[in-house]
Amino acid sequence: MTEPCLVTESAALAARCEAWRAADFLTVDTEFMRENTYRARLCLVQVAPPGGEPVAVDPLAEGIDLAPLYDLLARAPVLKVFHAARQDVEVLLPLAGGVPQPLFDTQIAAMVCGFGDQVGYETLVAKLTRGRIDKTQRFTDWSRRPLTERQLRYALSDVSHLRVVYEKLAAELERSGRRSWLDEELATLTDRATYEVPPEEVWRRIKVRGGNRRYLAVLREVAAWREREASRRDVPRAWVLRDTALSEVAAQRPRTVRELAKLRSVSQKTAEGATGHALLAAVERAMALPDEQCPRPPAKPGGPAPPGALTDLLKVLLTHKSEESGVARRLIASADDLERIARGESAEVPALQGWRRALFGEAALDLVSGRLALSVEGGTLRLVPCDGDGAPVPVPAANVAEEP
Repeated sequence: MTEPCLVTESAALAARCEAWRAADFLTVDTEFMRENTYRARLCLVQVAPPGGEPVAVDPLAEGIDLAPLYDLLARAPVLKVFHAARQDVEVLLPLAGGVPQPLFDTQIAAMVCGFGDQVGYETLVAKLTRGRIDKTQRFTDWSRRPLTERQLRYALSDVSHLRVVYEKLAAELERSGRRSWLDEELATLTDRATYEVPPEEVWRRIKVRGGNRRYLAVLREVAAWREREASRRDVPRAWVLRDTALSEVAAQRPRTVRELAKLRSVSQKTAEGATGHALLAAVERAMALPDEQCPRPPAKPGGPAPPGALTDLLKVLLTHKSEESGVARRLIASADDLERIARGESAEVPALQGWRRALFGEAALDLVSGRLALSVEGGTLRLVPCDGDGAPVPVPAANVAEEP
C-alpha cells in the first residue's frame, strides 16, 4: 500500500496545480476547525484528478504558498466536484478571493437523481461504489501537526470515492435530462451573496421577540457591532456576546452602565468594560435614528391561515410527485411554499418557478383551484383532472387503453 501524499512545499504544490489544470474534473474536500475562531481555520485541502493520485495539501505547512491552489479553485475552468459544498465554499471564499467554480455538488445532484433528502456521503458511496468510508477520524483535530497516516488516508478516501460518485451522478443527469435542474440549484451555491452577509444584515439571523421597529433598530446596531468585534478579535460571536444578550439589550434599550448591568444576560464586569460602552453607543445610535430608517418587521404571511386540510392535500401531492419523479421532496418544495400556494400566492414562490413548476407547481395550482382531484384506485394514488365546477373530466375514448 502506497503512502498517502501530503504536499507541504510551494514548488511541489505549484507543479501539481499546473498538471491539474488539464484534468476533466477534480474532486475536492477540505478539513477545517472553527470552534475557537470567527472564521474557520483551513487545515487541509484534498484534491483528486480522475485516474490520478489523490493529494492532500497542508495549508499550515511553514512557508507554503497557496496562491496556485486558490487560483486553480476560483479561476481555472476545470470542474471542481464537492459533496455538500456549502461549508467548503464558505471556508475557501475569503482565502481564494472567489467561489470555487465551475462547481458540481454531488449531494444536490443525488437529490435530483432520487437518493432522498440531503443524502449522506457515506450512504451515497455505499450505493454507487459499494465502497465503505471509515469515519473513525471524523472528529479529529485537524490543526495538530504532524498528521498521522490514518488521518491522511481517511481524508483522501473522501475525494477518491467522490470521483466514481460524480461520474455516475453526471451520467444519470444526462440520461434523465435533468442537468439544467442541477444548474438552477448551483446558481445559488456559487453566488458570493450567499456567503457575504453585511454586518448590518446579521440581525436577521437572530430570533426576534417582537415586531417593534425601534427594537429592530437597536438589535441591528448591536448585532452589527458584535459581528465586527468578533471579526476583529477572530473569535466566535458568542464569545463576544450571546444572541440572548443582544435581544435583551434591544428590548430594554439601556442608556447607562447601571441600566445595562441590571440586565439578566450582562454581567457587571461586562457592563463596566469596553463591551458595555460599545453596546451603549450602539443603543444610542439606534435611538437617534428617524422612524423611517428603522427596519421594518419581517413580512407576515398575507391573508388568513390556509385550511390545514388543503395544505395536507398539497403535502400528499408533493409526496406523489417526489416518488413519481425520484426527486427529493425537500428539493421540490418547502413547507412555506405549500402554505403560500394554499393561500393563493404565486409571486416568488420557489416551487412555482423553473423546473419545479413543471414537476409540481402546475399540479399544485390545479389542486388548489379545483381543476385537479386526488383519488385512490387499487391502492395507488391517482390525479384526476376536473372541470371548473370540480367534476371529473371524462377521459376521451381514444386515450383509454384497450384490454388485452
